[in-house]
Order: sequence, then structure tokens, then C-alpha cells
Amino acid sequence: MSRRLLLIRVIVVVTALTGLNYITWRWLFSINFDAWYIAFPLILAETYSLIDSLLFGFGIWRLKERPAPPPPPDGLTVDVLITTYNEPVDLVMTTALAAKAIRYPHQTWILDDGNRPEMRAAAEEHGIGWISRSEEWAGMPRHAKAGNLNNALVQTDGEFLLILDADQVPTPEMLDATLGYFDDPEMGLVQTPQFFVNVPESDPLGSQAPLFYGPIQQSKDGWNSAFFCGSNAVIRREALVQIGVARYAGEIALRVYQTLYYATGVLKKARKQVPAEETATREALLEVEALVRGARKELADGEALFDVTYRFQRSVDEVRRRMVDADLSGLQADLAEIAALGAAEGDQDFSLDDNQEALARLAERDWSPMGAIESVTALVDAVDVDRGGEAQAVMPMATISVTEDMATCMRMHGLGWKSAYHDTPLAFGLAPEDLKTMLTQRLRWAQGTMQVMFRENPLTQKRLSWPQRLMYFSTMWSYLSGFAAIVYLAAPVLFLVFGVLPVQALSSDFFLRLIPFLVINQLLFIVVSDGRPTWRGMQYSLALFPTWIRAFTSAFGNVFMGRSLDFAVTPKEKQDPTGPAYHLIKPQLFAIGALLLAVVIGTVRMITGDAEVLPTLFNFVWVGLDLALISVIVQAARYRGFEPGSATSLPATAQAALRNREEAS
Repeated sequence: MSRRLLLIRVIVVVTALTGLNYITWRWLFSINFDAWYIAFPLILAETYSLIDSLLFGFGIWRLKERPAPPPPPDGLTVDVLITTYNEPVDLVMTTALAAKAIRYPHQTWILDDGNRPEMRAAAEEHGIGWISRSEEWAGMPRHAKAGNLNNALVQTDGEFLLILDADQVPTPEMLDATLGYFDDPEMGLVQTPQFFVNVPESDPLGSQAPLFYGPIQQSKDGWNSAFFCGSNAVIRREALVQIGVARYAGEIALRVYQTLYYATGVLKKARKQVPAEETATREALLEVEALVRGARKELADGEALFDVTYRFQRSVDEVRRRMVDADLSGLQADLAEIAALGAAEGDQDFSLDDNQEALARLAERDWSPMGAIESVTALVDAVDVDRGGEAQAVMPMATISVTEDMATCMRMHGLGWKSAYHDTPLAFGLAPEDLKTMLTQRLRWAQGTMQVMFRENPLTQKRLSWPQRLMYFSTMWSYLSGFAAIVYLAAPVLFLVFGVLPVQALSSDFFLRLIPFLVINQLLFIVVSDGRPTWRGMQYSLALFPTWIRAFTSAFGNVFMGRSLDFAVTPKEKQDPTGPAYHLIKPQLFAIGALLLAVVIGTVRMITGDAEVLPTLFNFVWVGLDLALISVIVQAARYRGFEPGSATSLPATAQAALRNREEAS
């Protein structure tokens, strides 16, 4: 164990002890029940933050700094897949030509989801493969980027896949630096950082994420849960195919089991609607019920799902045909008798509308078994092993959220595959250059994460180890910070304006427990970051509270209420705002205004003796921290885009990528 990791573990233990000591005391002795409306939200927010800190500490307990992998063997087959929808052709071709120049032998493909003739022509001109959606996707759910990749997977055959977004320019050594990890036959995925060449030193939009693409990914790597981040990753095709097949088989099996489980009740209901004298129809439904029980028994005995469903469908089809034939025979007999009745009356213009006896005869057919036949038909369709509502039966890339990466990787880990994080940038992309684009991007990320949490909560995934479950859950948990942020902003305002104190007293007991925890927690971040800037990440965790809340509520509505998800693909070009985008940050501006007004009112109350000095000063410090964190959003609203030359510390490979971008534009 390295000295750094030992130091980290010591600080983790001290952080956990001081944090648990503080929060236990808060719950047991310090809640101001007279101000319950802020006291309980505050203690819940603090508990949330402590859990967040404990999850972070648990992760970095096994922070992993990998040595360079061995060189890859010769002869591996690789497909480089560049996903695009409507990005400029020149931008995509810059990435594609760099991909073509990767030294390790491979085939480069542009996955053009926009099906653009100009994109195809540019690709073919440079000998680069071009793939668009096949005809099977017409009228079917498209599943955005996940569907684009799934379509390409059935049209390519490389053993390994390098996935790149349209703006991520790879270095020539990208495959040489990553394929060696796959000497381990259980290695399914290698993720590399996303580094952006159009971000100034100040990083006003918080694009670089050095804490995530560093210690956090390294800590997840230590627990074999390094994440797939959608781009700049090499994936073993076998792992993806296994995900798709396993998911297909699991979903079909579940559907068949559920159908057969509920089928008896449906058939009994249909049988009750048939008059007792119609014994043929009732017996037919009883026969189908017997077939359902037999199919359930065969599945319980371990017989193959396909064989059971095939025999069941053929048997039920035979019963259904007999029911239809019997019903048609009865109808034809009735019509024949009615026609004979008209002929007997000698009426050449005989009409059913004019003959009450004929109408009564047809009305008696309300018991017609057509309803029962429809129930049987629906039953047969429900146990079909085809996916009639999808373009492809097998979908390796997860389609349960607007971001395909996390769910796909979680399923991969659930099947026993390993992942690795290679902590060296090997591709250089473009970050958002305006606030609107950044907000669109962060909302989509958060929505996708929340959809995965609601649909496949990692804590309930039995195939994952408990550390893996916690590593996935910790990322999902972090997106709930928007609710805690509201409390952290409101609490000091309520005290400074109205004198409402959420704790019983700001006593020495309070400070002696809170301050050590805060200091040790910050020390942990300093040691873990190892010189990487983390302040921007802390700022945006608070400053984007409206985005995090919207992501939670919209994903919840989508998953549980069937509402459409309001999201958009992240634009790759600056939106050219006419001025500061203050209209996009109205909630944050309101919060800033409330904090500043609270300071003024609190100062007056302290001077006039209406407020105690120590609690007021403490809340001044609290407001100052809130303002320091949330103020970054004002800087982001005023940001007018990247100016060449403002990113002075780019690696040489990133500088070359930036020059290529500028030359292409």
C-alpha cells in the first residue's frame, strides 16, 4: 500500500467518525422543534450530505492507480465507431480522419443517424465506412445514440469497439495504450478520460471534471466498477453481445412467466361471459386453461422456453380455430334461417331493419365467443418470443434511459465482466461554450442517471457485488443534491430575516462537533485530488440545483407516470447568445438576491439588538459560502465562448487536436 493511500484511509476513518458524531448529536439533542419547518429539512439535508461523504470515502478506500498495460498482441480486429446525428460534416470528418490515423490496425466507421448524403460522400471520399439505420428501424423506437450503436453492432464484426463522440479526436496511440488491458479474458471495458481543448483556464462552465476523471473513476476502478462514459472507451464485443442476449432472454422469459401466471384469471373471466348452454365454447376455454397449467409446469421443470412456447402456441391456435369455425357456423346458420324467413314471406325487398324477429335472432348472439377468442389470441401473442415492437430483438446497448452508458456498464458488471480506468487522456473533444448548451448537457446526464435509478436501482441488482452497488448508487445519490441545496440556501435567510434558528442553540457543543468534521472533510478532498482543481465541481453541485431537481422530477414522471421526457441532444456548436444568459438562471439569481438581502436585514437586526451577535456572524459566514459557490452561475451566464490561446496548459497531443480543429473550421 502506498503512503498516499494509507493517508487517505486514515482521513476517511476520521471523517466518518467526526461526521457520525456530529449527525448523531444533531438528531438526538439539537433539533429546534419550535421551528420544525426548517429544522427537519436541515437535519435531513445534513444527513444526506454525510451519506454522500461516506459513499465518497468508501470509494476512495481502494483508489487504484494502474500501471501501464502490456502492449497489445498483433491480429486483434477493432471497429472504431464515431456516432453523429446532426453535427457539422467538417467536425465529424476531423474526428474520423484522426481515427483513421490510429496506428493499430482497425476499421473506422461513421454512424450517421442523420442519414445525410453529404456525410456519406465525405466518408467514402476518404475510405471511411458509413453506416445509417437499416430499414428495420422504420416506424420503430429509435433509442437515440443507443439505437445508433445497436444498429451498427449488427453491421460490423470487430472483436473490439472503440466508441467516440463526433467531437472526440483520438490520438494515434489510443488503441496501443488500451488494448493491452484485454489480455485479461474477463476485461470487458476500458474507459479513458474526456478532456476538452476549448476550455479556458478558469473553466467557467465546469467542463473538465478533473475530480471525476481522476480520483472518482480510480476509486470505482478499485471496486471493479469503473464507469462507461459514452465515449473514449474500448469495449469487448463479446461482452456487449452477452449483455444483449441475456437481456433479451430475461425480458422474454419474464413476459412469458407473467403472461402464463395471469392467464388463468383472464380465461376464467372470459368463460363467465359465456352462457351456460354454450358448452362448446366453455369447454374450449377450459382446454386452454389446461394448456396454460401444462406450460407453467413444463417451465418449472426446466424445459427450454422456446420449446414450451412453441408447443403452447400451436395447441392454443388449434383450439382457437375450432372456436372460430364453430362461431362462424352458428352465424351462417342464423343468417340462412333469416333469409329463409324472408323468402317464406314472399318479400323480395326483405330487410333486417324491417323485421323485428330477425333483429331479435341476431341480438341473441351477444353471447358470441368472439370476446373469448380475442382473449385467447392475446394470450398467444403475449407468449411470442419475438420483439415485434423493436427494430432489433437483441439490444446490447441499454435503451432504458436517455444516456446509454451507465445502464450498459452496470449490466456488464452484473454478468461478471471487469472494467478498467486508464487515467491518461487519449482523445480530445469540445465542451459546451455557452450556458444554454451546458445546461442541456447536464440535464440529459442527470435525467439518464435518474431513469436508471428508478428502473434498475443498483441496490437491488443481485448480480452486482455490494461494493459495485454502492459505487453506482453513489453517483445516482449525488444528483439528489438539488433538494439539499434549497435547504442550505433557505436556512441562513430564515435566521437573518426572521430570527428562526433550526438548532436549539449555536453552542460550543455545536461548533466542537461541526467544525472538525468540515475541516477533515475538506482535507480529504485536498489529499484525494492531489493537486487537481475541485472547486468548480463543488460550486456546480450547489449552483445547478434547479437542473438537478428538474432532472429528478422529469425522470420520475417519465418512468412512473409515462410522461414524455423533455430533453435534447447537446449541440456541438456555440449558440451565439446576444448577451448574458440571465434568463436561464432566474432561480439562482433569486437565491443570490435573497442571500444579499438577508445579510442587510441581519446586519440591521444585529446592530439594533434584535439578533444575537454569534449566531448572526455564523450565518454571515454561511451566506458567504453559499454566495461563493452559487456565484459561478453568474460567471457562466456571462461567458461568451472559448478564445484560442486561453487554454495554456494543454498537453501536446491536445494542442495538436486544437490546431486541427482550427484548421478544419
